Amino acid sequence: MSAPATRLSRGIAGLALLAGAAQVQAIDVGVIGPTYEIAEPHLLDFIAQRLRQKEASGQLRQIQEQARERGIAAVRQPAPVEGLAATRTKRSFYFDPSYTLEQNILDVQGRLMFPAGTRANPLDIVALPRRLLFFDGRDTRQVTQARALIAHYGGLVKPILTGGSYLDLMERWQIPVYYDQLGLLTQRLGIRQVPALVSQEGRSLRIDELEVAP
Repeated sequence: MSAPATRLSRGIAGLALLAGAAQVQAIDVGVIGPTYEIAEPHLLDFIAQRLRQKEASGQLRQIQEQARERGIAAVRQPAPVEGLAATRTKRSFYFDPSYTLEQNILDVQGRLMFPAGTRANPLDIVALPRRLLFFDGRDTRQVTQARALIAHYGGLVKPILTGGSYLDLMERWQIPVYYDQLGLLTQRLGIRQVPALVSQEGRSLRIDELEVAP
């Protein structure tokens, strides 16, 4: 038998074996054991049932009240900024707020205004209208010192807490008090000690980490 005929014969035999295997797999072997319907409860129905149980027992009201109290506490006294300490050794340094554009800035018509790579300093356009004073509202010494500094500069100071309740202080002082959420400003400016006073000098910001008044 020629080689092509041999390969054809083997191909036909292979197809026959596959067909036979397919027939074997399709044989109905019957029911092996007892079958049951799925009795697992729907997830949403289960959650609703648990909520009804907690509501009936009064637990749901208690959970809601605890969540409300935690929310109020978080607003009245946010988490203190980490990595800061009361000033031990006073120091002064400068911060350059200049930044470099990472992409082109276009106007509404799509025309190029500032190309990527342009270095800009915000103080060339807008001056710092008030000094920034960072301090820990949990330290009564710093609070007293902050109040004195605000009076010294004729109110042209923006008080920014790094710890404590800004709402309580705002009620006492009757002026806006801010909070350095997540320490974004102190980290950006390189502040490590408080109280720290930030003021503008030309195209730079001068930062004075002040000695804590006794």
